[in-house]
Parts: sequence; structure tokens; C-alpha cells
Amino acid sequence: MRSPRLAALELRRFGRGTLPRAALVALLVLPLLYGALYLWSFWDPYGRLDRIPVALVNDDKGATAAGKKVTAGDDIVDGLRDSRTFEWHEVSDEEARKGVEDGTYYLSLTMPADFSGRIASSSGDSPETGALQVRTNDANNYIVGQISRTVFNEVRSAASTKASRTFLDKIFVSFSDIHDKTTTAARGADKLNTGIGKAEKGSKDLADGLKDAKGGSGRLAKGIAKLDKGAGDLQDGSRQVADGTQTLADRVNGVYADAGPFLKSNEKTIGDTAGLVADSAEAVADNLDVLVEHAPGAARAAHASSAVLDGIYEARCETAPLPDPACPELKRAKKAAAEVATVADDLNTLIADQNGDLKTMRDNLGTLRKQAEALQKRAPHLAEDTADAVKKINKLNAGAHKVATGAEKLHTGLGTAHTGADELDKGIGTAESGARTLNGGLYKLSDGSGKLAGGLHDGAKKIPDYGQRDRDRRTGVMADPVRLASHDLHHAPNYGTGFAPYFIPLSLWVGAMVAYMLISPLNRRALAAGSSAWRIAFAGWLPVVAVGAAQVAALMAVLHWAVGLQMLHAAGTIGFLCLVTACFAALVQWLNARFGAAGRILVLALLMLQLTSAGGTYPVQTSPGFFGAIHPFLPMSYIVEALRRLITGGGLGPVWQACAVLGAFTLGALALTALTARRRQVWTPSRLHPELTL
Repeated sequence: MRSPRLAALELRRFGRGTLPRAALVALLVLPLLYGALYLWSFWDPYGRLDRIPVALVNDDKGATAAGKKVTAGDDIVDGLRDSRTFEWHEVSDEEARKGVEDGTYYLSLTMPADFSGRIASSSGDSPETGALQVRTNDANNYIVGQISRTVFNEVRSAASTKASRTFLDKIFVSFSDIHDKTTTAARGADKLNTGIGKAEKGSKDLADGLKDAKGGSGRLAKGIAKLDKGAGDLQDGSRQVADGTQTLADRVNGVYADAGPFLKSNEKTIGDTAGLVADSAEAVADNLDVLVEHAPGAARAAHASSAVLDGIYEARCETAPLPDPACPELKRAKKAAAEVATVADDLNTLIADQNGDLKTMRDNLGTLRKQAEALQKRAPHLAEDTADAVKKINKLNAGAHKVATGAEKLHTGLGTAHTGADELDKGIGTAESGARTLNGGLYKLSDGSGKLAGGLHDGAKKIPDYGQRDRDRRTGVMADPVRLASHDLHHAPNYGTGFAPYFIPLSLWVGAMVAYMLISPLNRRALAAGSSAWRIAFAGWLPVVAVGAAQVAALMAVLHWAVGLQMLHAAGTIGFLCLVTACFAALVQWLNARFGAAGRILVLALLMLQLTSAGGTYPVQTSPGFFGAIHPFLPMSYIVEALRRLITGGGLGPVWQACAVLGAFTLGALALTALTARRRQVWTPSRLHPELTL
């Protein structure tokens, strides 16, 4: 009898009575208990977190920052209500503590009283970190505590981002203020540079002017020195003039004493002589510039006049046959003329010495001319006028003495002026040097102010000036500079879909394990008939494979239509699961056939090893080294990886690899079962009396 007929006969046994039929139904439904029910219970736990009671405590008192009210606690509470992450219960801190302790609440979230104050401090002088207080109790549920940490980290991040936005917005506003102030400072620096430039030019003009003033003060000092020397000469000359006029006055007075009577008798002659003197004085006054040149001639003329009088005197008094009665008067006139000639000589000398005092001499000559003219006019009254003339000569003498005194004072004053002019020249020289130094300093200052203005303009260009819209955009980026750009290549829509590759093979292994509790791994009829070992192996394997295919159909139908499992490659998934159940059936068959009752324990042990090393929940790299070492050598490791690709997507390389591995395991297990069947055809004492029966 062939293997398929033997398998059909084995399955037909379950149709002979109620209990066998119930057992077959239970065998078909059993994987649902592990697969469908288990996945259903874990299908989408994160989608029902709003049913978990959590205590929410808001003790925040609020704060004020930059004139605005900050209510960070209320903002977080509003955000949590809108998110519906948990079933929030707003209670007091004491109620929250007690509720977490006795299990009324799985955990609690508290905003302390100073929460807003600490957040607002980020824009002040003493920033502090605000703290959200989370209270958990792993005795209630460990997983909820882990979930809460993830959720509250997001809450903390959102609160930190909002606080950072406020802080950064103030910084950007400060940037704008700094930009405006720097621009104003740059404009001021431009004005300063312009003003310093003008000051620098002015200081240069001042230095140039002081240089000219230095030259002028030098010339002034030299001129005053010359004036001082001239004043000294004037003083000496005026003194000589005063001495001369004094001598003249003395002589005139003396002559007048002697000549007074003569003048009365010789008024005409004296008038003519006075006219000659007046003409001479006028000529000298009119030709004052050539006075120095003509002074000797005038002296000679005076001598000529004196010679004329001498001739008259000689002709009338010395050589005349009879002496003239007027000889005594002529003798006195002769003597006076000689004295006039002497005075003319003295005057010539005086003019030569006092060449600088022409104005005084002109005044004196004018006076002399006027007096001579007056003398000429008054010659008829010469006697009377002589007395007045003598008085005027005495007055002239007094004036000459005053001139001498004034010249002395002038000389003294010019000496003081000379000293002051020298000091002025030195002072202007010092001022010029200082002005040059000032000009150099102002030049450097102008250059520096130009660089300052340029630097401020450049700085103002580099300092950002953000508007409200740009500021909002930048504060948003800087408050949360790194965002997670998550791109899930093959997204599993829920928790159950992610765990399906792990629980489905688990349920199929359990199905195969229970199937061989009802179906013999080695067909007894084939063993008794002495069939070939391979036929015996296939006869015990095919019924379980058929049951396994039915289990796959039932399980996947429930998971897809009842639970909601969506498979990217549905047909491939079902076909692959049929291969999985064939492999599992071969392995469980061999363990049961080879080890008998102990094989069932080995089947359970092998299941545990596969579950712990397959990486169905956490990556196998996170498990101890033992599980990582056996991971490549167990079929479920490849099954889980292949089902992930078939259900959620991705490259099918692992699927083909798993098919090859499962095929190898299946053929190997069937070969070992055939070998076991061959051995079972030989009876031994251990078979007749087994040590353990189940």
C-alpha cells in the first residue's frame, strides 16, 4: 500500500465517532489559540493608551517674562488633553501619590509650582531648568512605565522647544536692536570722522597760520629790536637836542640882554636877517628829506651871513674914516651872527645825529620859520617881540627837554616791548610745534575714526536684522534644530502586524506537536506489513502535513478577515507557511519516532530554543551570547525573517534562503525518520518493555 493511501486511512480514523471528530476539529483550531487570539490581544496596544488612567497634577503658579504672562503648565495640560495619549485625571499631588501607590493610576505627571518661573528665567539673568515630575510604579505595570517615558520625553521636548522659542526670539530681537544701535553708531562715527577731518584740516591751517605768525613774530621782534635801537638813538638825539636848545636858550637870553638895546636901533637889519632865517627855515622845512644833504649848505649860509655882518662891521667900524655910532650894536650883531653860525653848525650836527626824528625837526623848523617870519613882521616892533621870542625859545627848550624825557620813556617801553616780542616769538614757536603735534594726532584720529566708521558699517552688515516673520522661522528652527525625518521603507501598521511573523510559526509548531499526540509518527500498519522505511516515514508525515495545511488556511483566514492582518504577498505567505508546517511536521515526527515519549519533551524544548533565539521580539544581538550562537542553526530564525518580508515587504532573498533551509531540514528529518522506521521494524527488549510511556 502506498504512502498517500496509508495517510488517508490514518485521517479516516477521525471520522468514526464523535470524539475523534471533535479531536480533529480541536487540532485544526488549536493554532488559533496561539496565533489569532494572541495576536488579537496584542494587535494595537498603543492605539488604546487613552484607556489607561494617569494622574495629572498642575501646581504651576505661572510667571511673567518681558511683560507677558507665562502659563507653561496650563499649556501642557491643554496639549495633553488634545493629544488623548492617556486617560488623564486632574487631581492633587497627594491624590496622585496615593493613586499610583494603590494602582488607581498607572503613573502621574506633575507640573511644579515654579515650572513657568523656571522656563521664563531662560530670558533673564539667571536661567534655570524647568522640571516635569513623573511618578511611576513598576509594580502596577512595567510596560506602561516604559511607554510613559517615551511619551513624556515628547512632552518634555515640546515644552523645551516652546521655552527655547521664547528665549531665542528675545535673542533675535536683541540682534535687531544691536543692528539698529550699531547702524546709529556707524552714522555717528561717520559724523565724527567728518568732524575730525575738519578739525584735522583746521589744525593744519592753524599750524600753517602759526608758522606764518612765527615768521611775523620774528619779524616783529626784529622790528621792535630796531625800534628799540632807534628809540635809544632818539633818546640820545633828543637829549642832545634838549642840551642844544638849552644852550641856545642860554645864549639867546644872554645875547638878548646885550642885544636888546641894539635891536631897538637896528630893527630893519634884524628884520632882513629874520626874513633870511625864515626863508631858510621854510626851505629846510619844505625840503626836510634833503635837509641832511643841505644842512652843511645852511651852515655855510649862516657863516656867510655872519661874514656879511663881519664885512659891514669892518666897513663901518674898522675901515671907515669915521667910526659909525652904531658900531657897538653892529659888533653885538656880528657876534650874534657868529653865534647863529655856530648854532647852525650845531644844528647840522644834530640833524646828522638825529636823522630818524624828522617829524620833530620839521615841527621845530616850522616853529622856527613861523617865529622868524613873525620876527620879520615884527621887526619894527623887534624890541617888544624879542622878549616874546626869547620866551618861545625858552618854551622850545622846555619842549625839547620834554621830548628828551618822552624819548627816554619810549626807549624804556620799547625795551620792554622787545623782551615781550622775543617771548611772543618763542611762545608762537611753541604753539606752532604743538599745532603740528595736534595735526599729527588729529590725522591719526581721523584715520582711526574712518576705520571705526568702516568697521561699524561692516559690523552692522554682519549683524542680522530679522523681521517678525523671519524671526519666527529662525526661532522655530533653532528651538528644534534637529527633526527626525523618518522614512519607513516597509511600514508595519500596528503592533500585531509586527509580531505576526513570530506568533504564526509558534502556533504552527504547537499544531504539529499536538497533531502527533493524536497521530502516530510511524504508521503501525505499514510497520507490521514490512513496508519500506521511506514509505513508513511518508505515511506518518503526510497526514500531519494535510492537517497543517488546514491549520494554515484557518489561521490566516481568521487573522486576515477577523483580526485585520494585511499581507503584501498573501499567496506567497500561505504557500511559505505550508512549507513551514511541512518542515515542522517532519521535525516533530522524527523526535517522536526516534525518542518516543521523551521525544515530546524534546519537541517542547526545541520550541523554547527557537522562540528565544529567533529574534522575533527584540533583535537577537540584544540577547545573551548563547542565543546568538544557536540562532543560525534553527529553522524558526529563517522563518521569522522570511515572513517579515512576505507580510510587510522588502527584498525576497531571505524568503528563498528560508525555503532552502526548510527544505533541507524537512528532507533531513524525513531521512532520520526513515532510518528510525527501519530500526523499528526490528523488535528489541526495550521496545517490548519501554522505560517510559505517556
